[in-house]
Amino acid sequence: MSYPFQIKSFEQYKADYQKSIEQPEEFWGKVAESFQWRKKWDKVLDWNFKEPKVEWFKGAKLNITENCIDRHLAEMGDKPAIIWEPNNPEDRVRIVTYNRLHKRVCQFAQVLINNGVKKGDRVCIYMGMVPELAYAVLGCARIGAIHSVIFGGFSAQSISDRLYDAQAEFIVTCDGAYRGGKDIPLKSIIDDALIGNRTVKKVIVYTRTRTPVSMIKGRDVWWEDEMEHAEQQVEKNGVVSFPAEEMDAEDPLFILYTSGSTGKPKGVVHTSGGYMVWTGYTFVNTFQYNKGDVHFCTADIGWITGHSYIIYGPLSMGATSVMYEGIPTWPDAGRFWDIVDRHEVNILYTAPTAIRSLMGFGLDPLKGKKLSSLKVLGTVGEPINEEAWHWYHENVGQKRCPVVDTWWQTETGGILITSFAGVTPDKPSWATLPMPGVQPILVDENGKEVTEKDENGLIKGNLCIKGPWPGILRTTYGDHERCRLNYFSSYENLYFTGDGAMKDENGNFRITGRVDDVLNVSGHRIGTAEVENAINMHAGVIESAVVGYPHDVKGQGIYAYVIYEHMHVDENLTRADILQTVTRVIGPIAKPDKIQFVSGLPKTRSGKIMRRILRKIAEGETENLGDITTLLDPGVVEEIKNGKL
Repeated sequence: MSYPFQIKSFEQYKADYQKSIEQPEEFWGKVAESFQWRKKWDKVLDWNFKEPKVEWFKGAKLNITENCIDRHLAEMGDKPAIIWEPNNPEDRVRIVTYNRLHKRVCQFAQVLINNGVKKGDRVCIYMGMVPELAYAVLGCARIGAIHSVIFGGFSAQSISDRLYDAQAEFIVTCDGAYRGGKDIPLKSIIDDALIGNRTVKKVIVYTRTRTPVSMIKGRDVWWEDEMEHAEQQVEKNGVVSFPAEEMDAEDPLFILYTSGSTGKPKGVVHTSGGYMVWTGYTFVNTFQYNKGDVHFCTADIGWITGHSYIIYGPLSMGATSVMYEGIPTWPDAGRFWDIVDRHEVNILYTAPTAIRSLMGFGLDPLKGKKLSSLKVLGTVGEPINEEAWHWYHENVGQKRCPVVDTWWQTETGGILITSFAGVTPDKPSWATLPMPGVQPILVDENGKEVTEKDENGLIKGNLCIKGPWPGILRTTYGDHERCRLNYFSSYENLYFTGDGAMKDENGNFRITGRVDDVLNVSGHRIGTAEVENAINMHAGVIESAVVGYPHDVKGQGIYAYVIYEHMHVDENLTRADILQTVTRVIGPIAKPDKIQFVSGLPKTRSGKIMRRILRKIAEGETENLGDITTLLDPGVVEEIKNGKL
C-alpha cells in the first residue's frame, strides 16, 4: 500500500517538483491533509529570511504523538512499531507493537507530569539505544515538553554546557549503556555534569546495565518505580488513556545541539507541524516505503538522523523501525547482516563511515548471509566515495537494490537532496536531485549565482537554498541572532548550508564538503573552535589550530597543530595527555587523529591563523600553498611542512 503523496515515477517527480516551487502553499497544504490535525491551518506559509522568520501551517493545532501512535491503533495496533535489537546478540529481541508503544508513551508522559514537568519545560535525555529512549522522546512530545537528546558519547562538560544553554530542569538517563564491548557509565557522567548545576530538579534513571550508581534523595528517581505508579493512573479496566497536549504547529518540539564555527554548541530548534510533515513526506518518498516494510536506520537517536528516521518519520507513517543498541563490528563485522536477515529488513540506512569500516574486513563476514529481503539501501551523514558506493551496491544490495545517497543537516530537519529509490536516477557518489520544495543554488563568495561550467561541464560553488521547506530550523535556542548570523547573513535572502557542491548538466548535485570551520567526522559535525578550545585547556598548551584532512574510514580526520610551552617533551606521552583532555571536555568523538607539535602557526599580521595553509599541508599538498609573503613569519610554514605527520 502506498501513500497519497508518494511519487511513483520520474515524470511525477518532475511535475510535483515544479508545482512545489510554483505553488508551494497549495502543494504542501495537500500533503499535510494526510496527517491528523485538531484544527486546520489559517495559512500554509509565512516567511522572510531577513529576520529570519518562518511559519508553516500557521494557526494549526495538533500533537505529533497522535500522528505517530494513536491514529494507527485501530488498524495496526498489533503490528510492530519498533523492533529492538540488543547489543548482545544472545539477549532477547524486543518487539514493541503500536499498542504497547501507546501504553508506554502514555505511562511515561504521566511520569513526567508526576515529577513536575510542564508544557514548554526542557527535558534532557542522555540514554543508550533502548526502546525507553523512544518512550522518553515521545512522552515529552505528548505533554508538550521540549526534549533535548544528547548523544551517549559526550562528556560531562559537554552535557553541562548543553544543560546550561537549554536551562533544562529535568534529565532522563540510564544507569549505564552497552556499546559493543564497552559499558558506558551514563548516570555517573550525568552526576559529574550536575556538579554546580542549580536548575535541574529531577533525574529519572532507567536500569539497563545494573552498574552501581549514586541516587540523590529528592532529586533522583528510578524509572521502573515511576512507571509502575503511572500505570495505575493511565490504565483503567484494560483501557490506556492519557490525553495528548494540544500544540500549535509552531510550538517547539525539540532542541538538538550541533557544533558551530565558534566553541559554543548551537541549540537548533524544530517545531511540531512542519517537521512532522517534512519527515513523513521525505521518509516515504526517499525510501519508497510501503506499508509492512521493515526499515533499519543504524544511527543513534542522539543525532538528527535518529530523530527523523528512527522515530518521527517512520512512526508518523505507521512503519516498522528497527532500533539497534550496538555497533556495526561487534561481536564481529557481520552484525549488520545478521540483523538484516533476522528481521527481514527491507530498507537499510547507514553511514559511509560504517560502510568503509566494514569494507576493511573483506567479504568473509557476508558469507552465508542471504540479505534477500533488502529492497533499498541508503547512506547519510557525509558524501560517499565511489569505491564504497559500488561495494555497498554490489555486495550488500547484490546489484538489485537502488542506493539513495541522502544529503541534509541537523538544521534542515530531514532529507533535502537525494534520489528516490528506483524512481529517479541514482549516480554513484552524487546526492542527485532536490526534494520537492527545495531550491538549491550554487553561489560564489559574493553571493552571485555561478552559471559558468568548468572544463568538465560542472558548475561549482557554495551551496545555498532559496526559500523555506517545512522542516527548516526556526531558531537557535535562546539566541535568535546567532541563527541569523550562522545561516542567513552570508548571502542575502538565502539559507547558507556551509557546504560546497557541484552540479552536472542534468541538475544532479554532488556535495564536496564543508567550506566553513566545521569538520565532518564519521558523519558528525564538529567545530574546529570547539576542539581548539578543548586542546587549549590542557596545561602546557599555548595555542592550537585544528583542520580536517582526508581519512580512509571517517571521511575526514582531525589534524591538530599544537604550540607547547616546553618544546622538548615526550611527544607520545604529551599527545596521550592532550587526547585525554579532549575526551574529558567534549568526548572521544572529537579526539584528534594526528597532533603535530610546532613552534608557531602561520598568521597574518592582524593575527588571523591561515587555516587554508594548514589544511593543505595536512592533506599532503606542500607546493601550491599560495602567497605566504604576507604572513607575520613565513618561515614557520617550512618548519610545519618538514614536521608533517
